[in-house]
Amino acid sequence: MVMVRVHRISSVSDPETGQAGKQIELVESRGRTDKGPMSGVGGGEEAKLIKGIVSQFQSFGVFPQMKELVLPKVTLFLSEAEYDLLAVRFEVNDTFELIMKDGAFMLKRPTEGV
Repeated sequence: MVMVRVHRISSVSDPETGQAGKQIELVESRGRTDKGPMSGVGGGEEAKLIKGIVSQFQSFGVFPQMKELVLPKVTLFLSEAEYDLLAVRFEVNDTFELIMKDGAFMLKRPTEGV
């Protein structure tokens, strides 16, 4: 099982038929880890001071901020009819469990608190 997040939803048209459809991009959703430029610095007072200074410089645009790592998993190209048959209304940032078993893919909304 892999957690995936809806990264982008685009309207597309079939190049052969011209029929409208949707492109849904799912990316791997991982827990946030501190992998920034200061991640190797210890947790003492000096480290907190340095991290604060770097953060201020980033807010001024002096240092580039670390962008979120996007790991593509699945891109769906669906006609409007297929999208309706799927019976799932995707929204950007929705999270799903991607289950791969016996040659099949299944998207399941995560169960919380179970």
